[in-house]
This record gives sequence, C-alpha cells and structure tokens, in this order.
Amino acid sequence: MTLQLVQVNFKARDDSALGRFWADVLGWGVSSEGPGVTNLEPVGFDWPDPSAVCVDLVRVPDPESVRYRVHLELATTSDAHQAELVARLKDLGATPVDPGPGDGPWTVLADPEGNVFSVLEPRELYRDTGPIAAVVVDCADPRAMVRFWGEAIDWTVHELTDERALLRSSQGVGPYLEFRRTPDDRVVTSRVHLDVRPDPIEDQAKEVVRLEGLGATRADVGQGDVPWVVLADPEGNEFCVLGRG
Repeated sequence: MTLQLVQVNFKARDDSALGRFWADVLGWGVSSEGPGVTNLEPVGFDWPDPSAVCVDLVRVPDPESVRYRVHLELATTSDAHQAELVARLKDLGATPVDPGPGDGPWTVLADPEGNVFSVLEPRELYRDTGPIAAVVVDCADPRAMVRFWGEAIDWTVHELTDERALLRSSQGVGPYLEFRRTPDDRVVTSRVHLDVRPDPIEDQAKEVVRLEGLGATRADVGQGDVPWVVLADPEGNEFCVLGRG
C-alpha cells in the first residue's frame, strides 16, 4: 500500500486559458475530464508514473479567495536556456514579480492569473527532473513537515535541515518536493495545492485513516459530494487524497 504525489491542482478563473499557458510552458499535452477541468500531462504519460507530477486546473467562482502555500520552480539547463525561457514566458503572458530582499540568480514571475513561480538558474541537482524542478511548500518547520510527509508518501528524503527538506520519488525520477522555511510575510501568492493518489486506488479509505493517524485532519473547503477526500497536514496545508471517480 503506497501513496504517491501525482499532481498539483490550480484553482482558476479560466481553467482552459490558464491550462494553455502552462501546457506551453511545460511542453505537455492538454485534456479534460469534464467541464471546468483541464488536465496537463507529458505526451505519452501513463498514470501513475513518478517521472512527472502532473497539473490539474479546476475552474472555481472566486479563485482569489483561495490561498495555498505551494508553488512551482522550473528547471533550466544553461544560462542561455534560462534567459530564453523567461523571455518566452513573458511572451505567453507571465509578468515579473519583485522577489524582495535576498533575491538570487533565479527569476520570479506570475502566471496570467497571478500565481507566482520561479525559473531557476541551471543547477546540477535538477538536471534530470523534467521541466518542473521542484514543487515547493512554504512552511514554518521543515523537520516537522518531513515527520508527516516522509511517512505519508512513498518518497525518499534527500536533504533535511532547519531551513529546508527535499524529498523525491523512491524511484529517483521526476521533480523534488521541497519544504522551505518561510516567514509569513514572504509566502508567495498561490492557488495551488497537492493531490496524492493511493496505489491501488481502492485503498483510499485505508490511506485516509493512516494519514489521520500521522496527524492529518479533515478539511471542508465546500467540496460537497466528490470522490476525493480533503485533508490538512499538521501545518494546515490542504491536500486531496484522490479516489476513483
């Protein structure tokens, strides 16, 4: 019985338009499981495959009211690639964001709906992650988050300090999941949260009970009668445990 991080979920005013933006950014295919939902996956991707964390975009009436602590960081292979990618992103509709004090050689942008993300300078750590280098969760205590998430999902801890924790699929492929100590005044604007998937999918109820035993709590975000279960981790970050729709 395992639980995998399989996708990030964007709340959007226009899932189709925002989906086209992120599909162009990532070079992925676009599909839809129904009205108001846009799915992005690498071409030829077959679930569940740890080589990628996919993107789901869901239309909601008032996305500005949603605030999560998750954002994406994109990988580049050279300084020239970083410059080219930033220029292309701006052409697609991304806008520059002031990173504030302590900025580095990365570039901070916002997508057309205001979700902040970063384009990293080339780093050896991310040379084989695919277009998404890391899914970053801002937090108060990376060590405490790893005590939960390190048990919650079938991912391996690669680094653990007071400032950040890095996890990656136990198969050593795909992007990293990073928990980064972040003061509240430095948390970026985001409407992105994590979705995890049991394998087999029929173990959803068992996994929810196990997660609650690790410290997760049930969360009501107005989801109604849906095949997924909304939980919050010990710092209150909401995430979904997917089920069979």
